[in-house]
Amino acid sequence: MKNNRFFITLSILTVALASLACTMFVGGPAYPETPIAISTEAAGSLDQQLEAAQTAAAQNGTLTLTINETQITSLLAAKLDSQSDPFIREPQVYLRDGEIQVYGKVTQGNLQANVRIVLSAAIDADGKPKLTVASANFGPLPAPSGLNDTISAFIEEAFTGSLGPAAVGLRVDSITIADGTMTLTGQVK
Repeated sequence: MKNNRFFITLSILTVALASLACTMFVGGPAYPETPIAISTEAAGSLDQQLEAAQTAAAQNGTLTLTINETQITSLLAAKLDSQSDPFIREPQVYLRDGEIQVYGKVTQGNLQANVRIVLSAAIDADGKPKLTVASANFGPLPAPSGLNDTISAFIEEAFTGSLGPAAVGLRVDSITIADGTMTLTGQVK
């Protein structure tokens, strides 16, 4: 009888310790049903498009650059992969209805949750693109407001850092986000 209680207690303790060693998923916003493929080719094609847009801008004074969801997702994934401890993993970027919607997974200790960050794109007084966090949900809870500024700065740096060479001497006139693409148009100063 004592042996049975000992083995039952030992079994319960073993299961409890094993569950602590595992990561527990706590929920969060669901990813959209259509996943976006990540590829180095897509990120590379964005570089080629940027060069072609710069060449055309040098000739006619107008720069037009169209980025699709695969390209921007691949660019963000490459940027995150280059970090030792990225704040999100498995990113997916959707360009819909005037918004940039970033989905990913965050891990804190033994807890893992889905995250959804919604960004709005605007143009500042100097004609530079400006991204701001419209909303952020980490797991089942909204993100603290101070975190929005940090997220916004990181994503804006990732975005404008890749467009940096094209942005020199460029005044952005419009940013259009719809149906899986983002189009930037501007004038060379």
